[in-house]
Amino acid sequence: MIARVRAGEPEAYAELVRAHTGIALRAATALGAGADAEDVVQQAFVKAYCALGRFRDGSSFKPWLLSIVANETRNTVRAAARRRTLAGREAAFVGAEPLIPESADPAVATLRTERRAALLAALEQLSEEHRLVVTYRYLLEMDESETAQALGWPRGTVKSRLNRALRKLGRLLPDVRSREGGEERA
Repeated sequence: MIARVRAGEPEAYAELVRAHTGIALRAATALGAGADAEDVVQQAFVKAYCALGRFRDGSSFKPWLLSIVANETRNTVRAAARRRTLAGREAAFVGAEPLIPESADPAVATLRTERRAALLAALEQLSEEHRLVVTYRYLLEMDESETAQALGWPRGTVKSRLNRALRKLGRLLPDVRSREGGEERA
């Protein structure tokens, strides 16, 4: 099969992908890729294709591929840990801001503090990917392109995950929405 791929037969690599996608997904999931397992596997297949010149004839493709999947999973898990650390530092930075500015009305400051606490509690209930995309886009004030680059996601992924995250936040924060509506009428 590898010889057919090297000979320029694109369907031969498609057959390899079909034959090994299931095991590659199971490996990525078992190694901790979680929700990123499909992305990990896709990237592993791309890297495997690019590295076919280094594949030793007579060797088994599956273990070679799974070693690439394992490396890619490790990279993804490490990157996710770095993003979590950055999100944690940002939350600490936001928390370090004075809660009640000297010139502020205490009632307004109290309401702002309650809203911030409700938002942070709601963010904790989101999945990691949704929490990250909201943090980068709104708390770090990055535009979609910057968010995509920082997270290593395609722009469309940022848009779809942000949309889902905001819908979930809307369901988690109904009190804030109804209080805001009441304030607007007052």
